[in-house]
Amino acid sequence: MAARNNLYTEQARGRGVMPWLIRLPMLALTGFLLFGLIMVMVVVVRQFQLDGYIYPGVSAYGVALGGMTKAQALEAVGKRYTYGSQAVFTFRDGARNWQLGAADLGVQFEPLQIVEQAYQVGRAGGMLRGLSEQWQAWTAGKIIQPTIVYDQSKAGAFLQGLAAQLDRPVQDATILIAGAQVKTTAGQIGRTLDIDATLGYLRKVILNMSTGGEIPLVIRETKPEIAESESAGARVRAAIASAIQLYTDGDKAGPWQVTPDFIAGLIGIQRVEDSDGTAHYEVTANTAPLKTILNGLASNLGVEPVGARFVFNPNTKQIESIKDSVNGRSLNIEVTLKRIEDTIFKPDNRRVALVFTENIPKVNSRATAQDLGIVEEIVSATTYFHGSSAERRVNIQVAASKFHGLVIAPGEVFSFNDYLGDVSPETGYETGLVIVGNQTIKGVGGGVCQVSSTVFQAAFYGGFPINERYAHGYRVGYYESGIATVQGVVYKSTVGMDATVYGPIVDFKFTNDTPNYMLMETFFEPSQQSLTVKLFSTATGRVITKDGPTLNNYITHGPAIYEDTRDLAAGQSRQVDYAVDGVDVRVFRTIKLNGQTIKSREEFFSHYLPWQARFQVGKGGA
Repeated sequence: MAARNNLYTEQARGRGVMPWLIRLPMLALTGFLLFGLIMVMVVVVRQFQLDGYIYPGVSAYGVALGGMTKAQALEAVGKRYTYGSQAVFTFRDGARNWQLGAADLGVQFEPLQIVEQAYQVGRAGGMLRGLSEQWQAWTAGKIIQPTIVYDQSKAGAFLQGLAAQLDRPVQDATILIAGAQVKTTAGQIGRTLDIDATLGYLRKVILNMSTGGEIPLVIRETKPEIAESESAGARVRAAIASAIQLYTDGDKAGPWQVTPDFIAGLIGIQRVEDSDGTAHYEVTANTAPLKTILNGLASNLGVEPVGARFVFNPNTKQIESIKDSVNGRSLNIEVTLKRIEDTIFKPDNRRVALVFTENIPKVNSRATAQDLGIVEEIVSATTYFHGSSAERRVNIQVAASKFHGLVIAPGEVFSFNDYLGDVSPETGYETGLVIVGNQTIKGVGGGVCQVSSTVFQAAFYGGFPINERYAHGYRVGYYESGIATVQGVVYKSTVGMDATVYGPIVDFKFTNDTPNYMLMETFFEPSQQSLTVKLFSTATGRVITKDGPTLNNYITHGPAIYEDTRDLAAGQSRQVDYAVDGVDVRVFRTIKLNGQTIKSREEFFSHYLPWQARFQVGKGGA
């Protein structure tokens, strides 16, 4: 019985538990639905409450914008943004600097865009997405990044203006000579502001929202090719600081001054490229004008060497000195010029001694007959001057003395005028009657041609090459009588054997074409009215044959000419020229050596004009 009661009790308890187990889920679902309904109602209410407001949790620029209207948010953000005015950037170039705020450089804040982005949080992309964004903003926060606009053109415009102040062109050093003034300027380094590179630095700083600091100005420098000119300028100043004095040692001549102005005209400045890409100025002097000056001095300061003069002693077969040799000198222009060049750029000791080269004569006083090959007489020629005036005889003697003892070197071309020198009263010549053109006048040197004609005859019969010979304008009897002796062979003078001279235009020349020196001696014999020229050397063995003269084309002379003169008393007369017909004359010379002809019928032509007799009479007598 007791057992049955227990069973009943358990069954009854089981029937009471089962209904509550069924009701609990239902109660939970009902509660959840009720909670959800409440939450929906809360959200709906909240949406209505926040309509026109930024949802909670949204911030920008460190400002919580949740619950603010757009206007409130715009004001709050605007107060918060101070970057444009507080961020100051310094641009520096050495000691100079320029400061600008971020706003001046083109940095702009866009608050409307920030507020609009904040307001759109939770309102875009549908309800569920909007609620999700609202929930995330409320629980985790939503930060709106500020919108900064950087207008680089403003910064570029500022740097363009800065470049106008900072940029400068590269300039080479200069040098200018103005008279005695020398001005130099140093080279200038070129500077260019690299705007693009500087903007690059600025852009990085602004994008990082740096609060300021120094922005390096990127300056591109260009070095001048010629950095300095003062060293060249100093060289020029030294050159024109004072005159250069030219002088001779031991001479009374000079000194001569090369003035600073003249030196300035010699200076040349040249740009020279260096291996490293740079350049420099090279200062030189063009000494060509100085060479012209030295050539002018050389003609006055030079001294021709004078060979010794000798006579031949037939007894001893030796030569005896009658006049010592004298060394000559010539201005050494190149060496002197080099000395001047070395002095031009020196500021001190601006004196230059002219440099001379000593010229040794070919024949010195110590020479012997054997040294020179002068061992015998090789030719002698004699002409006569019977009837010559006293003045003419003096002139013959003076002219002949110029050639006595003269030594002619092997290969030398003998020039009569070179040794005759100046014909003037100062050199011992007399004034007498000379023929000039077609009249007889007083002149200096009448009779010199007696000497040149005698030398010509000696050279002719000696077989020497005749380089230059001119006949007189008319026949002169003095030169048509005489003799020449060559190694014992005697030749008689004839017409066509004269040689006239008139320095410096008309000359007589022959060449010593032998390997030995030749000695010339002259013998003036007033008692014999003769002049003899002898040549001494080593006999050549030449054999001379003279053909002619042949005469043709005769022209008869005119009547006598009478001239008044104050030199004679009335009634007195004097014949000064003798009548002679004009004629063409040809003389031929053949030269043989060892039986072989080496020169065949060499012609010597003379064209003589007809000449009238000329008388001078006392004034009024003509």
